[in-house]
Amino acid sequence: MSAIRLLVLGAVRMHGRAHGYQVRNDLEYWGAHEWSNAKPGSIYHALKQMAKQGLLLAHETAPSTAGGPPRTEYEVTEEGLAEYRALLRTAIRSYDQNLDVLSAAIGFIVDLPREEAVALLKERVEEMKGWRDSVTEYYTPEEGPESLGHIGEIMNLWVHSADAGAEWTRGLIERIEGGAYTFAGEGDPFVGVLAEGEENPYATGVPDPGDDG
Repeated sequence: MSAIRLLVLGAVRMHGRAHGYQVRNDLEYWGAHEWSNAKPGSIYHALKQMAKQGLLLAHETAPSTAGGPPRTEYEVTEEGLAEYRALLRTAIRSYDQNLDVLSAAIGFIVDLPREEAVALLKERVEEMKGWRDSVTEYYTPEEGPESLGHIGEIMNLWVHSADAGAEWTRGLIERIEGGAYTFAGEGDPFVGVLAEGEENPYATGVPDPGDDG
């Protein structure tokens, strides 16, 4: 799974309607340009592609409040909402997602009911345990990874990564079950989006041709 589709769909959904530069600004505010492929070109390409696919509705251009050229505003369609929720649930439950995909999913996890978020995270822990059990049964020698030379460190890395990931996931489950954060149906969650014209302290400041589209 690519993180960009989840990030863009989620960012547009948070605004209701948003133009490309708003989406870029929000994702840079989250630091997504550092930990994912959410670079400006990828964001604008994703917006146009998902509009063609019927996941986003491209509205007629509206004048920019900053006095610049008109911009196309996007809105998530019913099909896009279904895609967004499917991507979000898969990213949370699956142990083998890339870190950028999991990071994107955690950013939107409060869009789900609390109980569902916990259930999906518990699925993730079980999947990680199952993977760890299967690989350690066949690929970890009793005398340790050194017996396979430096190649043994590959499996050592993956096992330790799985252990750390499971520990983090269990901690998140405990925090959510303890009442942390505001989930769907519980009130207004913290979304961390920028208001129109609000300065972004984390913006790259690097212009892109798509900023005016």
